[in-house]
Amino acid sequence: MYTAALLCQVLLATAAFALPSSRERLAQRVARRAAGAHLSHPKQSVPGAVTEVSSATNATHAEVSSNWSGAVLVSGRNTYKSVTATFTVPTPKEPSGGSGTHSASAWVGIDGDTCGNAILQTGVDFTVSGSRTSFDAWYEWFPAAAFDFSGFTVHAGDSITATVTASSTTSGTATLINHSTGQQVSHSFSGQPALCQENAEWIVEDFEENGGLVPLANWGTVTFTGASAGTSSGNVGPSGSTIIDLEQNGRILTSVSTSGSTVTVEYTGS
Repeated sequence: MYTAALLCQVLLATAAFALPSSRERLAQRVARRAAGAHLSHPKQSVPGAVTEVSSATNATHAEVSSNWSGAVLVSGRNTYKSVTATFTVPTPKEPSGGSGTHSASAWVGIDGDTCGNAILQTGVDFTVSGSRTSFDAWYEWFPAAAFDFSGFTVHAGDSITATVTASSTTSGTATLINHSTGQQVSHSFSGQPALCQENAEWIVEDFEENGGLVPLANWGTVTFTGASAGTSSGNVGPSGSTIIDLEQNGRILTSVSTSGSTVTVEYTGS
């Protein structure tokens, strides 16, 4: 027969055994991701947007969003035919005071800001769970869910070039090149919901999984270099973009700037 002290120890041990480890939580997240639970989403503007943001660089053209941070070019319909940039995959960290699994995603895309009907996009997710990190390379034509590229390896520190090209409003390609491994993958789309081709963007996102935004990782800084958008009259850089900072729970969590062909997205939340 259990004594009270022994019974307490047994209950505590049982509860500890029932809690998933960081490795198990990560495996569960990866399984959900593989099942198509990951979904990027059009920019979600914050009602009553904060007007004073995190740096003087941002103050001129800043907007705030609950899920996007980065830079967006906005023009008339049928303007943007392609978007590209290169970035170094960051090492995600848990935010200050955080525990569990946290993620974010860096990507390039067409549409999703002033046009929310569809988004052609590709990029890399980065996730931290305890001391473990994982990375997913993916493609998506919103409103469908994202899908992983098969056999494409990504590690922290890898140099990735991401490119999307719209061959029409309903077809196109998403391509990733890992310069650190020499791998290249591409996916072709056809018969998709129509793009407006109004927006070209370079974004770090708090993406959606199973109906809600994932807990946000601290990614440090993601710098998109060689950022360019193709139009029928040539290529343009991010100069003059709308700067978007990520705000959650009344706090601005990012600092975004552009310079030449570079977009810098810094996590400042902790």
